[in-house]
Amino acid sequence: MLYLAFKNIISKPLNTLLSILLLTLSILLATFVLQISKQLNHHLEKNSKPFDMVIGAKGSALQLVLSAILHIDNPTGNISLDEVLRIRKNPMVREVIPVSYGDNYRGYRILGTSNEYVRKYGATLKEGKLNTKNFEAIFGAEVAKKLKLSVGSSFVSSHGLIQNEIEAHDEKPFVMTGVLRPTGTVVDHLIITNLESVWEVHEHGDEHIEHHDEHKEITALLLNFRNPIGALQLSRSINKNTSLQAALPKLEIDRLLKFLGIGFKAINGIAMAILLVAGLSVFISLIKTVKERKHELALLRTYGATTFQLLTLVFLEALFLSLIGFVFGWFLGRVSILLFSNLASDAYKYHLEINAPDMQEFIMLLIVIFMTILASILASYSLFKLNVSKILTDA
Repeated sequence: MLYLAFKNIISKPLNTLLSILLLTLSILLATFVLQISKQLNHHLEKNSKPFDMVIGAKGSALQLVLSAILHIDNPTGNISLDEVLRIRKNPMVREVIPVSYGDNYRGYRILGTSNEYVRKYGATLKEGKLNTKNFEAIFGAEVAKKLKLSVGSSFVSSHGLIQNEIEAHDEKPFVMTGVLRPTGTVVDHLIITNLESVWEVHEHGDEHIEHHDEHKEITALLLNFRNPIGALQLSRSINKNTSLQAALPKLEIDRLLKFLGIGFKAINGIAMAILLVAGLSVFISLIKTVKERKHELALLRTYGATTFQLLTLVFLEALFLSLIGFVFGWFLGRVSILLFSNLASDAYKYHLEINAPDMQEFIMLLIVIFMTILASILASYSLFKLNVSKILTDA
């Protein structure tokens, strides 16, 4: 039966190719969107979880979160260090971590902050030591991997967040003191130094980051609270009564995911529509197969084949098509994730993973098999009324 099913499939290559192509396209789209959505949700939640609030300059709350926590956007501006550090005295605040940036090295952001920032993401040293002096820096795992610098190497930063060689601070080089282990967070894609280094490197009249000994500025302040109510109360107070802006990362990330979810649902809808068309294509192909091969099927009955065996033959043909289409679609979906990951890595310094099939994809396979069974039964209805003697006589 397996051999006959295979021979029947390859005897109509165009019909077979069309059915497989439609199935492949639908599975490719569905698995691609499923993995992108799943990994993006995990990535955003994992990176925003360490902090309850971010305070920065007035502007877009989402931009503030994207720039200060996810490091994939430009900051809304700079804020006075003295002003935000007064917030530390608020009894509802448990801890504050200032962050400041404005420079990069070969496209990777140099972040000025405290070593507590590294600990918040659970990052530990792979080699070397943490930065303790001005112009010492530690590299995230991906930065060290891509730039291939060793502990003790020196480098100079360039002004701005985009790689350029024109505005390099040659007179104030940094020294790489350590490399962090991979964490799967934004830390992997950062070069981390202390705040003083960021201030000092811009001492000679920077238009965007002003800093004098009596009036230092930072990009943002990251906070954690003793309880969730404190975050809500302080957020309202800051946004209403000060020149600063407070944003809640979880709230802004949820809004972003809700917005992105519309696009994901649209693509999934297209994938499901293509899957239905693929199922219909398989169904029509099977009907044609049964109709055109009635003489062959009648001969099989004369050789002792039962109706159930004929049904099995039709089902195996459909199953071959479905499984080939599913496997191709899943494989090409993973290839697409790999290609997209390379683009995401260049633009957003974030890698997507190539994961093994998950439960949702297994359910998708069951749906395809169910469609195959249903199409086989409907297409094979005429086999129950097969008039062997009449068909052979007419032939």
